[in-house]
Amino acid sequence: MSDFSKNGSDSNSTVSIVVPLYNEEQNVGPLYDRLSDVLSRLERPCQIVFVDDGSRDRTPQILADIQEKDARVVVVRLRRNFGQAAALQAGFDFATGGIIISMDGDLQHDPEDIPQFLAKMAEGYDIVSGWRVDRKDHWLTRRLPSRVANWLMAKLSGVPLHDFGTTFKAYRAEVIENIHLYGELHRFIPALASWSGALIAEIPIKNCVREKGQSHYGLSRTFLVVLDLIGIKFQLDYSTRPLHFFGLLGLLGVALGGGIGLFLLYEKLVLGMAVMLAHGPLLFVALLLFLSGMQFISAGLLGEMLSRTYYESQKKPIYTLREVKRHEPDTPAKVGLP
Repeated sequence: MSDFSKNGSDSNSTVSIVVPLYNEEQNVGPLYDRLSDVLSRLERPCQIVFVDDGSRDRTPQILADIQEKDARVVVVRLRRNFGQAAALQAGFDFATGGIIISMDGDLQHDPEDIPQFLAKMAEGYDIVSGWRVDRKDHWLTRRLPSRVANWLMAKLSGVPLHDFGTTFKAYRAEVIENIHLYGELHRFIPALASWSGALIAEIPIKNCVREKGQSHYGLSRTFLVVLDLIGIKFQLDYSTRPLHFFGLLGLLGVALGGGIGLFLLYEKLVLGMAVMLAHGPLLFVALLLFLSGMQFISAGLLGEMLSRTYYESQKKPIYTLREVKRHEPDTPAKVGLP
């Protein structure tokens, strides 16, 4: 847990650096050296959690050598390549610091930026996200899709960040421990944390060019991120009230289908028209809309039941607390007394 005090001081809090790695044998050694240099200047307890995400090169051996000589280092090895979100989750699980900073292991994140994150966290923020202002990636395959995805994420999540995609972020432990990562959800941690009222800030960071090794990111991941974004939007707005989402679509379908049906019924009974001959396709559309609407409403009701079962069986709270102030029972307040 964080030792964050009311005046915003983090001076006594341990800092954990979480670094997921996959086939980074050329970068892990230099990264450790640079991290050690920066952390030695912080004058506070530090921990480095390296997570080997199923590397097939010499990364595990190099990590073992590093861990052997440095007690601050924890090495977590996964049995296979589970992906960055799973690797980060493993790192968060083994991090013991009150402040957790995640970063990539390819040296595109500069450890010299770590003090900036800590300084911003000391102002009272729960999450500080890096912003790659001057990106060095290819414009068409990386920067343009990233800009579009970041704009969509900011609009749909309501969190005004410029750079959701970077791993370089700082978190308070009590914020991150309530968020469980899977898929590509590591990109959306600020959006997920905003639901619980986390205070979020953004700082500019350097974006270094990858000098060694091969990038594990491609254009295809952008489309997967968009799909995850749709899921996050639903989770943030409707996870506790799915009927509000499906019910609105259902009522719209029932209303349109019912309205068209009443119009066709009027023509049939009052005007005596042969509805099937004159408006056969329209009658089919009315039935389709009405039945689809009923299905959406039914899905919403089922979602409500599943949501209630999930929250009640897991004892998952529907709110989070920042602080509680009250008088202890054995020291009652002396109201009205001098």
